[in-house]
Amino acid sequence: VQLQASGGGLVQAGGSLRLSCAASGGTFGLYHMGWFRQVPGKEREFVGAISWDGGITMYADSAKGRFTISRDNAKNTVYLQMNSLKFEDTAVYYCAAGSVYTRRLTADRLEYDYWGQGTQVTVSS
Repeated sequence: VQLQASGGGLVQAGGSLRLSCAASGGTFGLYHMGWFRQVPGKEREFVGAISWDGGITMYADSAKGRFTISRDNAKNTVYLQMNSLKFEDTAVYYCAAGSVYTRRLTADRLEYDYWGQGTQVTVSS
């Protein structure tokens, strides 16, 4: 499956952005989806994840209460709504997919098989 992330940009602290990740080449509904982020010199870190049917979501502590993950299986798209953005949210954001047949819903990036190319989010203080 191929993943294409979009929606990044420059936003002031306290603002909002919605990232999208469009999937193609596979049956989207058979994948758990995750969002991760990375800054230069640091490991890629978990932001949040959503189960194949949208029934279960999980978030990093840094994202709880501010970020919301959702998906539209009819549109083969997963979203990350980010509110109350902080300077420390600045990063490249990646979406990832893990097959429901072989992977569990998890914060572990090693459990995801497919990755998008990333979209830059810059929050100005």
